[in-house]
Amino acid sequence: MLSRLTRPRAVAVCALPVVALLATAAFAPLPFALAQPGMTANVLGDNAGDPVITITGATVRETRGELRMTTIEATGPDTHVSLGDVLDGWFRTDQAVMPRDSVYPSGDSTKEIEEHNAAEMKESQDAAAEAALKYLGEDSGKVKVSLKLSDVGGPSAGLLFSLGIVDKLDGDGDGGDLTGGRSIAGTGTIDADGTVGAVGGVALKTQAARRDGATVFLVPEAECSDAESELPKGLRLIPVTSLKGAVGALVALSSGQGTVPGC
Repeated sequence: MLSRLTRPRAVAVCALPVVALLATAAFAPLPFALAQPGMTANVLGDNAGDPVITITGATVRETRGELRMTTIEATGPDTHVSLGDVLDGWFRTDQAVMPRDSVYPSGDSTKEIEEHNAAEMKESQDAAAEAALKYLGEDSGKVKVSLKLSDVGGPSAGLLFSLGIVDKLDGDGDGGDLTGGRSIAGTGTIDADGTVGAVGGVALKTQAARRDGATVFLVPEAECSDAESELPKGLRLIPVTSLKGAVGALVALSSGQGTVPGC
């Protein structure tokens, strides 16, 4: 015989499986990674004791100001991320919860991921050098560019590499610095033809940029809304779609002439 349950008792009994499920989920690993603002590096200067940009075959300018590439730091591919970690990260502005597969290719080992990121960085550096030399009309057979940045992988520093090469070779095109003496940060991939692409994690990168003294941030135009979502006070956004547009915006900002785009 089945007895009738009172409403409070019925609710309590039905809740038991839910409580058990939540308790299990709280300690079970979840397919997410936690990301936070990472290091920045001035591509016009040194990193780990070595120049980030080395150019031979052409006269190199002395530069003022900074062009800072930005990064995010994510939990490792083997890190145990629990429900508690996800809930904590979800409500923090200095941390982001991202699908693990968007940070690390699914099924890859830590070594394979490191090799993949290193290969992407090398491709990005080659494209950045080619884009900058094409923009300046330099002969890539005569002018050689070497780019070196320790402990960073992926393609998102491409735009800043290209701008650094342009600044070292040509500045603002009129004897001045492309930066105008400012600390300028940014992110974005770049193709050999100078097209700037989106990268992800820009809200965290703006925080890293402001933390390290930048007052201007170059962002791929498609990611303006993401960059604005947690924009630190005192940081100005400039959207870009190409190397030519980025150079033009910085020249306009420095000279006070022309239009500087905004998000």
